[in-house]
Amino acid sequence: MALTREQVAMRVAQELQDGYYVNLGIGIPTLVANYVPAGIEVMLQSENGLLGMGPYPTEAELDADMINAGKETVTAIKGAAIFNSAESFAMIRGGHVDLTVLGAFEVDQNGNIASWMIPGKLVKGMGGAMDLVAGAQNIVVTMTHADKYGNSKLLDNCSLPLTGVGCVKKIVTDLAVLEVRDGAFHLLERAPGISVEEIQQKTGGKLIVSGDIPEMAFN
Repeated sequence: MALTREQVAMRVAQELQDGYYVNLGIGIPTLVANYVPAGIEVMLQSENGLLGMGPYPTEAELDADMINAGKETVTAIKGAAIFNSAESFAMIRGGHVDLTVLGAFEVDQNGNIASWMIPGKLVKGMGGAMDLVAGAQNIVVTMTHADKYGNSKLLDNCSLPLTGVGCVKKIVTDLAVLEVRDGAFHLLERAPGISVEEIQQKTGGKLIVSGDIPEMAFN
């Protein structure tokens, strides 16, 4: 069975390492803040000017002025810092973000990502995505494996305007965990109950399957 948004975020959270500075994009990536593994400390950065973002607030913790880049209310952990967006982007462009987690419309087998617009549809702008994919040390993408019509979002070549070129290292979808290298998607894990055959059918680009593929583990 395909993963829920929360399960995708839980699996992405396993990519976090102690001491990381991490930017979480809008959508599923923001949920990762709720699932930081016990025993590690990470500093979650929001491009609108918050370093040290915590999980979503309870009703008692709600502060309408404390928001992330998606204008959702958030909390701040002990030691957090608040600053303007110019300083935030200086941090991003200066290469001080260890990991960024982004959503995407498409990713291709060469690590290219299209995440900011669909031609003909009104968009507010690309936000900080281009800065993030250029400045972060590592990029993890979260998205559904296919669109609502069943068309693959993992392609041999992106068809939409690109956000970044050759930057995506790993993808966590509702069906699988894949690594992008050597011009192909390499299948690492599959969602519980999802077969390798289904993942193959829903992957438009070159997919490499080596040996037995384990199911994702949720601790």
